[in-house]
Amino acid sequence: MRILMTGGGTAGHVNPALAIAATIKEKHPDAEIAFVASALPRDKANDLVPREGYPLHTVHIQGMARPLWSLSNLKLPFLMIRSQGEAGKIIDRFRPDLIVGTGGFACWPTCRMGIRKGIPTALHESNALPGQAVLKLKDKADLVMVNFTATLRRLGETDGNRMIRVGNPMMPGFRAISRMEARKRLDLAADDIFVLSFGGSLGAEYVNDAVVKLAAALTENPRIKLLHAAGKRDYDRARAAWDQSSVGSCSRMRLVDYIYDMPDQMAAADLVISRAGAMSVSELALMGKAAVLIPSPYVAEQHQLKNAMALVQDGAGVCVEEHTLPDGALIQCVSELIEAPDRRWEMGMAIREKFACPDANDRIYENLMNLIKSK
Repeated sequence: MRILMTGGGTAGHVNPALAIAATIKEKHPDAEIAFVASALPRDKANDLVPREGYPLHTVHIQGMARPLWSLSNLKLPFLMIRSQGEAGKIIDRFRPDLIVGTGGFACWPTCRMGIRKGIPTALHESNALPGQAVLKLKDKADLVMVNFTATLRRLGETDGNRMIRVGNPMMPGFRAISRMEARKRLDLAADDIFVLSFGGSLGAEYVNDAVVKLAAALTENPRIKLLHAAGKRDYDRARAAWDQSSVGSCSRMRLVDYIYDMPDQMAAADLVISRAGAMSVSELALMGKAAVLIPSPYVAEQHQLKNAMALVQDGAGVCVEEHTLPDGALIQCVSELIEAPDRRWEMGMAIREKFACPDANDRIYENLMNLIKSK
């Protein structure tokens, strides 16, 4: 069995593809799986896919810049033509039995060419609001899988067999390790309060600045340990601010560019600070973690704010909007939660009970295998 996975740009598109691939390999160790991503250096697929041992092919494509009159958009029509030709050659060489796209601009040319060549093609959309790649491909793809029921309505669902809700796929590690085992691995004491923080795979300046101030405020409590991922794009600037502050000399506070062992870190955490992207919310739900969500205001139709508020309404999370960060809202919120272990426990239970989809991987696998058999 030969599977071609495609999706990229941010980790939010790459990680679902990796999770689907891991599930297939678990059940079919002899399956051949390869990935297609963009050739852009910032594409997280170029970092994450080789780490998992999969072959990675690239095509020359980029997303549409904002504002629309940006000069970089002038070359987009040429890249759309070029990338389809490149994707077609990759498909002809690899000869896949199935193509799976997980969104992002990198998945469009590969899935489009797969559809044109008559290869079974499936899409998975993690976000409540579907991205442009999925919107452009949805009518021709053989199968469209989504995380949120509301997404089916936005896609104009007409066929309950072709468009289905399955949840978000998770990397196996998110289901395989307990809190106590993870804390032992990470050398955390029983009475340590571990705060895990990240602002997205590419980084977020306002979040990084707020966490530097938060870490400095938390150094006074010897029980607190904090790990923050600043993102590769903003890491050098964040590192300079970190080292210049009082937190720079505190060994209990750590700053990294990216967290590669996220299942261990999240399992061990007492409190998580993150954006409110679909994958982050799904991971938090599966692990049952109390979370402070900082929705990105730079995404389409404020869909991260909608994700966060859905959790808040069910007592499953706390929302701190980015514009309040300079005023110390994050410090106040985190400080209150650190002193309220019962509330953290209740939030963790609520997010797991109301938002987790623990069988998503199996459901996705079954639908993909049925698609192959039907063709």
